[in-house]
Amino acid sequence: MGFKWWHGGPRRKLEVEELRLLRTTEPHWLTRSLLVLLFLTMHNTAFAQSPPTDSITDRRATWPTWQQIRSVVMLEDYNTRVVILGVAMLGIAAGLVGSFTLLRKRALMGDALAHASLPGITTAFMLATWLGYNGKSLPTLLIGAAVGGLIGVGLIVLLKSQTRLKQDTALGIVLSVFFALGVAMLGMIQQMKNGHAAGLETFIYGKTASMTRADGLLIVIASVVAIGGCVLLFKEFKLLCFDEDFAGSRGVPTRWLDMSLMGLVVLVTIVGLQAVGLILMVALLVIPAASARFWTEKMWQMAIISALLGTIGGVLGAAASALFPRLPSGAMIVLVCAALFLFSMICGRSRGVLVRVLRRRRLNRRVHRDHLLRGMYESGEGDGNGEAVQSRPWIAVDTLLQRRSWSRRELKRSINRAMSEGWVRSDNGTVGLTVAGFIEAASLTRQHRLWELYLIHYADVAPARVDRDADAIEHVLEPELVEELELLLEKSPIRIDVPISPH
Repeated sequence: MGFKWWHGGPRRKLEVEELRLLRTTEPHWLTRSLLVLLFLTMHNTAFAQSPPTDSITDRRATWPTWQQIRSVVMLEDYNTRVVILGVAMLGIAAGLVGSFTLLRKRALMGDALAHASLPGITTAFMLATWLGYNGKSLPTLLIGAAVGGLIGVGLIVLLKSQTRLKQDTALGIVLSVFFALGVAMLGMIQQMKNGHAAGLETFIYGKTASMTRADGLLIVIASVVAIGGCVLLFKEFKLLCFDEDFAGSRGVPTRWLDMSLMGLVVLVTIVGLQAVGLILMVALLVIPAASARFWTEKMWQMAIISALLGTIGGVLGAAASALFPRLPSGAMIVLVCAALFLFSMICGRSRGVLVRVLRRRRLNRRVHRDHLLRGMYESGEGDGNGEAVQSRPWIAVDTLLQRRSWSRRELKRSINRAMSEGWVRSDNGTVGLTVAGFIEAASLTRQHRLWELYLIHYADVAPARVDRDADAIEHVLEPELVEELELLLEKSPIRIDVPISPH
């Protein structure tokens, strides 16, 4: 229609008719015609430069206006409030439950449950339609999803207990077979006369943006139940995750606790199908808990951080989908959670990449410092009779360079670092120990020789290689372990004199 309007439709006919009338009725028709043509040319140019109207097939993403951003941030829209509240509660529940399943090494159980629920959904729809009821009733479909998920979990447990298959293999078999069965049953529903599969695919991809008040209320109720169960059974779940055998020996009903945990997984997974779908539901159960693992070593802190990350991922993902309507909500929630995981993996204060790099760097510096101090102490022992030195002689750098396989650059760097810490003093190519450095060097040498004696007499390590083995252990010695070594070697005929304090 737009093409004809521009190249010869009604508008073009109107222009020709006006020109004909002007030519036949006015004496100065040429002047009038030129003016009309000039006006139409300017009007057509402005019309050609005007932006085309939006089409339903236009999939281009446009940046939101400040008014749209303000509306989403301030939760002015009713649907936005429903969606944000629903995904926030789902993120809290999934984060808490996912913390226990991750430590229980059942992180993919939620994925198997979600995929196993698809045959249950399609079966519930077919039965309800055949009996004359509304096959797309949400309670009916969720009941079918729960039954299908429980059957899938039962088959996983059966395959693991009755065969030699491991749990990951059983998970893969049940997950793929049940999902294939569900897709096949969706094809069968398309052939039914009394029903169609339109709307059932929302359980696969989710429908966060079109969440109704009833859907949000259902998610809130189920999430409150899951959160309450995790809080009430926190100590029992913690003991179950870390030491199931010890929990059983103390009379704790581990089987019932395990079934309760799986029940919470089923509850969160089934209600989460409405938000992100069965394919992406596993992300809310795994990613927040795995992200929280980088931040802490304590269980209760991990649970809180996991719930917080799940909430942030759900809220930010839903908000991004509200600002960019053509982006699917479920996928945006998972992508935000993935971004939080990447940030946690790099910056986590307990197991993050940066923290581990810094710890490794500090450990390497400490090892180099220990080697330098011990090398200087042993160089000043004189004839090597094992007696402690009573003075702090100056030692040439070339002499230290021969005692260990380090480069001159590494040695100078270690000396400069030790000087800045107050362990070593330097003068014209020679180095010497300060008072504090002498005490530290004597202590390090003593610990090293304690390990040598222990490895020779109790670990049957040859004296020719005991120095290298002891050198790999001595840098992580704790004071309690040193005392234990002294007790073990108390009756040994070999003695090492304690260095006399320079004070």
